[in-house]
Amino acid sequence: MIVELKISNFAIIDNLKINFEKGFNVLTGETGAGKSIIIEGIGMLLGQRASRDLIRTGKEKAILEGVFYLENPVRVNRILKEYGIDIDPDNNIVISREIHKSGRTISRVNGRSITLTTLNNITSNLIDIHGQYEHQSLLNVNNHIMLVDAFGDVKLRMLLDDIKEMYKKIQIEKEKLKELSLNTIDKEREIDLLKYQLDEIDSVNLSKFKEEEVINEYNKLDNIKEIGYTLSEVLNIINSEDYNEFVILNCINKCITKMNKIKEYDDNLKQYNDLLESIGFELQDLSRSIMDYLDNLEIDENRFKFLKDRIDSINKLKKKYGNTIEDIINYRNLIENKLRTLLDNEKIINKINDNIDLIEKKLYEYCSKLTGLRKKLSKKIELLVTKELRELNMNNVSFKINFNKLDYFTPRGWDEMEFLISTNEGEDMKPLSKIVSGGEMSRIMLAFKRILAEYDNIPCLIFDEIDSGISGRTAQIVGEKIKKISQNHQVICISHLPQIAALGDAHFVLEKFTNKGKTKTNIKKLDYKQRIEELSRLLGGVNLTNTTKLHAKEMLDMSKKL
Repeated sequence: MIVELKISNFAIIDNLKINFEKGFNVLTGETGAGKSIIIEGIGMLLGQRASRDLIRTGKEKAILEGVFYLENPVRVNRILKEYGIDIDPDNNIVISREIHKSGRTISRVNGRSITLTTLNNITSNLIDIHGQYEHQSLLNVNNHIMLVDAFGDVKLRMLLDDIKEMYKKIQIEKEKLKELSLNTIDKEREIDLLKYQLDEIDSVNLSKFKEEEVINEYNKLDNIKEIGYTLSEVLNIINSEDYNEFVILNCINKCITKMNKIKEYDDNLKQYNDLLESIGFELQDLSRSIMDYLDNLEIDENRFKFLKDRIDSINKLKKKYGNTIEDIINYRNLIENKLRTLLDNEKIINKINDNIDLIEKKLYEYCSKLTGLRKKLSKKIELLVTKELRELNMNNVSFKINFNKLDYFTPRGWDEMEFLISTNEGEDMKPLSKIVSGGEMSRIMLAFKRILAEYDNIPCLIFDEIDSGISGRTAQIVGEKIKKISQNHQVICISHLPQIAALGDAHFVLEKFTNKGKTKTNIKKLDYKQRIEELSRLLGGVNLTNTTKLHAKEMLDMSKKL
């Protein structure tokens, strides 16, 4: 159950703290005082999508924090352990959310930051919120099957998971089939295009293409005249027979001759002489190598043209299929697979159809089992809902769940369900939308919530104006039903009806006021006398008479006896 709620900078709430109690907690107040904002804040704390529009004007962020106590901690602690969240030895959980103006939100459980998905997985076991207009969802037939499945046990849920998985697989196979089932003209056109692209890439023979080597060889042939002229100049400088020119090797030899005269005088001089001789030999080797290179230097026009055409072909492919050789090869392999797929179309289509048949057989088996479980469960739900509704002052009601088998599969099987009801004796069963009033719809949803609470073991139920469309004796009965629920669950209820408010174990009132040009809301827990005042307001409006107050006191005293 939720023990404490703190809200800061949220809508018209500046700073607010509520300590809820075990049992039946009632929230009342004038319209616009902020009652539904409290519920909206709890919803966002539990993982609903946050809206930065609800951040209080002039503030950078809104902060929501709740302290929860687990009377039966096993299931929730198992989830906390799974996500690596610390478990409090006193079975408390602290949940907080920060909503920033930038749109960023931060969610924490026991001090650890978590994702919204994780938060929802945890909080779905803590509180169930019935919003103001949630009972209207009963008018949508598509919601009926989900309500029935909510009563299912582990076996039903596992079967549903299997069906969803199978349905996903069959959709994937059908999508493949759709892609392959091109019309003949489009198919032939694509095959021709792919063949052309494949031939164009393969004609260049990329597997034997060494791009760097080809470019280097091309650059050599393209600059062969300059290479020959420059090497001849270098050769003349190193070793020329013309003694009128400056020749490096001649100079080295002259140096060696001079060093020979003095090398005997010092070991260092001998080292210098040896080094000069070594340089001379190396220059002679270099000279011979350059001469050999020049002797073999010739331009092969055919080779030059081949290399130029090769480079041009590669650049052309790069413009069409990728910036690098690797990109072109990857694209080539991709279109080859696509072409093979199109050419083997019929074979692949037959294989996919076989897969679809196998999955459909499995789906048929699963859906048959699911329908059997649902029909068995529906009989039980019919009895429970009818019993609840009769206790809620719908004495002659009959409730039935009608089944219809679809001629196709869905992620929830092939069943279509619709709730039928007869509110008066002798009347035919009809869809809810045809005959049910707003007050009756509220009671039907309350009946479902009451039963589901027992099935799901949700410790806390929140009702935001569940009393919509009811009054008088019916309001008293609804209040007594909520009171009964609160014997085994914590209940937080927003109400405008004194019959319901009088039954609360704890009564809180919200008040809106203006301070320094800003609207704020405040909450306080009422004592006995204050409750009489608030019940009087709910009964009689602005002008409270002694009779109204006596009536309010009588209602409160009678609720204590109840």
